[in-house]
Order: sequence, then C-alpha cells, then structure tokens
Amino acid sequence: MEKVPYLGQELTRWKVGNSTFLAIPELGARLMHWHVTHGDGTVRDVIHWPEQENLDNFASVRGGNPILFPFSGRSFDQGEIFFWRSPDGERRPMPIHGIARQSKFDVIRSDERGFSAQLIPNDITRASYPFEYEFTVTYRFEALKLFCEFSLRNLDTQPLPWSAGHHFYFTLPWNDGLKRGDYAIRIPASKTMKQDFSNGSFTTNPALKPQESLDNPALVDTFHGGLKGNAVVFGPVGHPGEIAVHLGTGKKPPQDAVFVTWTFDGESPFYCVEPWMGPANANEHKQGLYWVQPGHSQSFVVEVEIK
Repeated sequence: MEKVPYLGQELTRWKVGNSTFLAIPELGARLMHWHVTHGDGTVRDVIHWPEQENLDNFASVRGGNPILFPFSGRSFDQGEIFFWRSPDGERRPMPIHGIARQSKFDVIRSDERGFSAQLIPNDITRASYPFEYEFTVTYRFEALKLFCEFSLRNLDTQPLPWSAGHHFYFTLPWNDGLKRGDYAIRIPASKTMKQDFSNGSFTTNPALKPQESLDNPALVDTFHGGLKGNAVVFGPVGHPGEIAVHLGTGKKPPQDAVFVTWTFDGESPFYCVEPWMGPANANEHKQGLYWVQPGHSQSFVVEVEIK
C-alpha cells in the first residue's frame, strides 16, 4: 500500500499479487481502478477509470464503482422523480443512486489488503435521509478478486429503510483485436424488467437467452430478477479471463435481488454489471426494500473475481 499524489488529492494504491487497486476512499468510498499485470508485462484493465483533468465532478465520473445508498437507481414519489416518501410521511429529495457517491467518508481502517470507510452525514444528506446511522463500506483485495461489504447500523429509534447497490464500470473490450460483440454474458435470471423513467413503474421485458452477446441493445437498462444463482459471468467467447460477479454469500441470492446491465452507448470503453439489493424505486414498490431495526445492523456483500 502506498500513497501517491493525484490531481491535488492523495490516492492510495494497493498491490496484491498481480493486481493493483486504486482509490481515494474519502471521496464516496469509491474504488476507482483495478488492473492486472501479466507475467509478460502486459496490463489488463478490469475496472475502468477515464483520464481526468480535475476532480471537480468526481461523483459524476463514469468509472470505478460508485456506491449506491440508501437506494439504487431512480426514486419516485407518486410518479415524480428524485423524491421519496420517508416513514414519517414526508416527501424528501433523493438523487439518482442516493447520497453516497457525492458524500465524504471517514477512513476508519486502511491496511495492505483494503480499507473501511464510513459516510459522514451533512445537511444535504440529512435532508434526504434524516436518520441516525453508520453506513460503512469495506473492501478486501486479493490477487484476482475483491470483496465489498456494505454495513448499515441503526443508531436511531425507528426502523431504517434501504436498498443499496453497486455500479461497477468494467473495462470492455479488454482483449486486443476484439469488439464488444465478441463478448457474452450469462445471467441466471428468470425474468427481466425495464423501468419507465417518466413515473418509476416497471414493464416486463422480452425474455433474453441464458447467454447473450454484450452488443445486444436489449441488455441496456435491464433489470434481471428471479435469480436462480448468485453469479453473473461475462467475457470473450472462447478465451480465458472471464469476470464473475457474485451477489450475496449464498448459492442463491435473496428473492428480490437483481443484476442491472447498462452502458452509455455502443462505443463506450466500459460495460456496467451491477448487483443491487432490489429494483430501483424500492421504497414505493417494496421489492428488495429492507428495514434495519433500532440497535441492529444489516450487511450486503458482493464479490468480483477473474476466472
């Protein structure tokens, strides 16, 4: 582990085996980049991070792994976007993907294998999520793998709702000479959905095959639910080095958990495979919405590995 200057901030670099991980944990607890150095000296980017001139819009950078908390995706209150109805009946603001990615975090642990960082509430976060709590993001790095755990501890006198998630920006393509269409993804889902961004409702999406090419536009902005297994696997067809994203610690994830697939356009140098506790707008439809009782904690764990 070492500290290096980066655009006026201090970047931490972890080297574990052939993997290098980069982050500024204080900024959104976001893992920014992961690359692997092969024995011949070539480098494979796993987590994409674009070149930046400054960090003024860090929360909006399309790269790394933005943390989605307390709710993933777009929240609605009675059809109006960027709001939610809190348990006390008040309508409150809720930015897309919640409040964590634009928040400051306090690093409570940092060692040779990762870090833990805790969200620092402020007036803006309290306006959206007006509770007493500790939200902690913990990363553990291995040679060809990472683990990330969210922990929400309720310090309040009332139950806390949450439905968090990850927004991994995976580099794609990562093989010289291959195109996006040369890569395929396997998702063990029994249903797919799309969200209507005008009012937050969901419609059933046409069924996808067990294995789909990553250049299929039907995958973009799709929620994959009814998961029969906890792992999504993707990579170049007929080549080694696939990536597996595991949602939860059991062979079968919770009933309402979903994977989301997204990319900006056909030329983007990334593809997002996102494990979420539940579909977007969970506070309204209640699928994948969890409640932490006073004095208790809940966690959400994911694992990413290169196979």
